[in-house]
Amino acid sequence: QVQLVESGGGLVQAGGSLRLSCAASGIIFSDNAVAWYRQSPGERRELRMVAQINAAGTTRYADSVKGRLTISRDNAKNTVYLQMNSLNAEDTAVYYCAAGRLLPLATDDKYSGAYWGQGTQVTVSS
Repeated sequence: QVQLVESGGGLVQAGGSLRLSCAASGIIFSDNAVAWYRQSPGERRELRMVAQINAAGTTRYADSVKGRLTISRDNAKNTVYLQMNSLNAEDTAVYYCAAGRLLPLATDDKYSGAYWGQGTQVTVSS
């Protein structure tokens, strides 16, 4: 059984930092693409990818987070991280990690071709 467990969310002041973790069991992250998505408040259900790391270790980011968020992977721990710096109010969202062969840039209802975590809330106060 595949399980992804996120942690590290919380309340932070604007300009601050957080590091999210996504630990997996039942799936090997280094064999898959792993991405962080976020679902912002007040919007429709869409989850938008903010960062992805593929099996080869190549990363990509949404334009809105480039230079502030960094995705990384620890193969020994089978864990993916999202280091979040210079946070602002627009980063407030529930953050989900997902893993699979191919991951969409956005999904309305957790793309069925991937495994998903339960989400972790990030709130940035201004």
